[in-house]
Amino acid sequence: MYDYVIVGGGAAGCALAARLSEDAGNRVLLLEAGPADTDPYIHMPVGFFKMTGGPLTWGYRTTAAAETQRRQIPFAQGRVLGGGGSINAMVYTRGQPADYDGWERDGCTGWGFRDGVLPYLRRMEDNERLCNEYHGVGGPLGVSDLISVNELTKAFVLAGQEAGMPYNSDFNGAQQEGVGVYQVTQRNGKRCSAAVGYLRDARSRPNLTVRTDCLVSRVVIENGRAVGVEFAPRGERANVTVARAEREVIVTAGAIGSPKLLMLSGIGRAEDLERVGVKPVHALNGVGQNLQDHFDIDIVYELNGPYSLDKYAKKHMMLLAGLEYKLFNKGPVTSNIAEGGAFWYSDSSVPTPDLQFHFLPGAGVEAGVPPVPSGSGCTLNSYFLRPRSRGSVTLHSADPADAPLIDPAYIRDPYDLKVAVDGIRQSREIMSQNALRKYVRSEHFPGGKVRTQAEYETYAQQYGRTGYHPVGTCKMGVDELSVVDPQLRVRGIEGLRVADSSVMPRIVSSNTNAPTLMIAEKAADLIRGLVAQPVPMPGALAGTSGRATRESAAAAV
Repeated sequence: MYDYVIVGGGAAGCALAARLSEDAGNRVLLLEAGPADTDPYIHMPVGFFKMTGGPLTWGYRTTAAAETQRRQIPFAQGRVLGGGGSINAMVYTRGQPADYDGWERDGCTGWGFRDGVLPYLRRMEDNERLCNEYHGVGGPLGVSDLISVNELTKAFVLAGQEAGMPYNSDFNGAQQEGVGVYQVTQRNGKRCSAAVGYLRDARSRPNLTVRTDCLVSRVVIENGRAVGVEFAPRGERANVTVARAEREVIVTAGAIGSPKLLMLSGIGRAEDLERVGVKPVHALNGVGQNLQDHFDIDIVYELNGPYSLDKYAKKHMMLLAGLEYKLFNKGPVTSNIAEGGAFWYSDSSVPTPDLQFHFLPGAGVEAGVPPVPSGSGCTLNSYFLRPRSRGSVTLHSADPADAPLIDPAYIRDPYDLKVAVDGIRQSREIMSQNALRKYVRSEHFPGGKVRTQAEYETYAQQYGRTGYHPVGTCKMGVDELSVVDPQLRVRGIEGLRVADSSVMPRIVSSNTNAPTLMIAEKAADLIRGLVAQPVPMPGALAGTSGRATRESAAAAV
């Protein structure tokens, strides 16, 4: 028997378990389907290149769709303590104030940027360089500048400026637009996932139990109330245990796992549940709907010399890099690989940036992205920040071990495809600038064959992939598709909440790890009946960003 049972030891689950167990009177159980975060490649930042297609993921693929050439696209989701935060590229961005203000306008009371979100973003942060109205220090999540920035990344930042973007040293500050080097979730040259930043010290508390390699099969619901969960250790499916929750069951299994668990528990569209043999317990049509993800498109360049991280694929160079890291805590091993970035506009009519770019001083780093013949390359990817397409997650069967059907509906809305093409064109423009030209031998992928609008669209359809940012499948709100209310309580079931990326009504205009941790931080206060204090800010900066407020924001700073 516990007070709180948390299902899913990803970023949100680790943070929530740590916060709830701060009260010694709370008995907290955290269940994670994957192993502990002991793989050494997790903690060495450059180990990201082994993560997205490795054994610490669920091995998901999307359903085949006409818009993406009937491909079943690899869809990496972390299956390890720390979840996506243990396998991602550690990029620390949080989205635009307008994202969260939009949530509040749509009925998510208390989730506006200034008063409802920013206090938690600051509370969770331990930033090595920034402390102001946008940033905090002393929190559990280490946020830092890269220790060693590759020379190609520096050239990319210059090239972005040559292409017309302003330099931006803080994508999470007064304005998001511009080009620069990302801050990362690292501390002292090591990855700082939620499993490290939040949970590592908390695990010594006697009131917190953490169990890994345990697959939860359903939430136990009695008389309209969640009273516990059924789970079994990995490989022991017949050995089912029930963990009882006196206060609440909190689902933090992510945008794929959370709706899957609710549906396995009989919560969802009745006809969809019956189709796979699950007895409906509570009709809630929004479960698994509203799936959103960033559709990422890469371009790859071959270099005329060994400038990129690719040179460390050779054994003697790998050994030298390892020694530098071991002895001096610097060098290529401290790289998150996705070092540089930019936020910009698809056209002049857009009020806030709607394109994001990641520059990687390497090629063939991620699953599905081709290396170059010479073994020395670099990659620039882009995606549309606010996709209009909406997909779904549904059950394939009633077997908890069976992968669900994942349909992200990439570029199903024609507008998404249009802006995706704008991103490819702008990527090429950046890569053609003088600062990078001296390093580049040729465009390897897609190469000169892509020139017309139709060719760009075909390229996007053939090679676009996940941005690793699925959200929205247990939507927070007040409409008919809302699964949780603004307190994150599942509608119609007592004692049950969802508190992870799945509750986002709309995807944020950035990477999603930091906003997911913010949701967990806020959930902890909602559960404990606490209210964070708003952060004093100059009026010109409150809830604003983008081209329309650039002058007033600069004046206020």
